[in-house]
Amino acid sequence: MKKVKGKPKSGRVWKSEKKRKSDMINVKSLHSSWMKKQELRAKQESIKSFERELKDAAKRTKEEKRKQLEERQKRREENARKAEVVQEIKSTTKLKRLKKKQLRLIQKR
Repeated sequence: MKKVKGKPKSGRVWKSEKKRKSDMINVKSLHSSWMKKQELRAKQESIKSFERELKDAAKRTKEEKRKQLEERQKRREENARKAEVVQEIKSTTKLKRLKKKQLRLIQKR
């Protein structure tokens, strides 16, 4: 706790109290201890591994969803093909008579 001092004689109340040089110089050491470094490395490694696990889990779920979507699409197409009413064209002369629009609608299977 600071000692309460009165108003300075000069009347300049805004000036702060001077500090000693030894109080001002409080430098941290440039290197930390080996144990602290090891703890920091271990902590960072655990964080990285946790992040990797989260990313892998997200990737797996995304892949599963994509596969399910593809399977659903395949099933839908197969069911649509089964439900179609197909008319077979046996004579090729009919094809020559068809217009362009009608030819576009024809599918070869």
